Amino acid sequence: MERIEGAAVSRCAASPYLLPLTLHYRQNGAQKSWDFMKTHDSVTILMFNSSRRSLVLVKQFRPAVYAGEVERLFPGSLAAAEQDGPRALPAVLPGSAGVTYELCAGLLDQPGLSPEEVACKEAWEECGYRLAPSDLRRVASYKSGVGLTSSSQTMFYAEVTDAQRGGPGGGLAEEGELIEVVHLPLDGARAFADNPDVPKTLGVIFGISWFFSCVAPGLGPQ
Repeated sequence: MERIEGAAVSRCAASPYLLPLTLHYRQNGAQKSWDFMKTHDSVTILMFNSSRRSLVLVKQFRPAVYAGEVERLFPGSLAAAEQDGPRALPAVLPGSAGVTYELCAGLLDQPGLSPEEVACKEAWEECGYRLAPSDLRRVASYKSGVGLTSSSQTMFYAEVTDAQRGGPGGGLAEEGELIEVVHLPLDGARAFADNPDVPKTLGVIFGISWFFSCVAPGLGPQ
């Protein structure tokens, strides 16, 4: 996962996942404009494995995080995108610079599937757990990345057991996914969420906080 070679950057000419746009508008008599991305809505799933007394996370390499770290440490690195064609990054970091801990998640980009159905599909593909829509509890729906995107995300919660894990997970190889399943023990989850040196999404922090507030008090003794 962390062996990254030949990193290069170019302008995104077209993408099935995002569309850059500019909104021109007048607000209180002042003419304004704002750049944003049209993206798909998404779902995310916080799973608690009661057999292991652990929360189920995923770990994967995120190219945007990697490129951002290169730019942060070596300002001007992404200027190569202004040129025609891919240009090698002037500085190469180890792949670990782009690896993050996240909740299992997926885009709502398949017509005909409900958010619950997509969540179950992702739980199987990424983590190897079989879920039915009736197993899911809706935690919250919220706007994601409001300064840049117009998308919404819905978080679900599900309790699982080892018996429900029928596959290895890891994502779909044909889609280039390379995902590691992480079982985070409850006794270390709060410290994990609070540790600023562990790269993680806001969904992980919120999910852990919600779990200990809304689920953990009702759990029986280990």
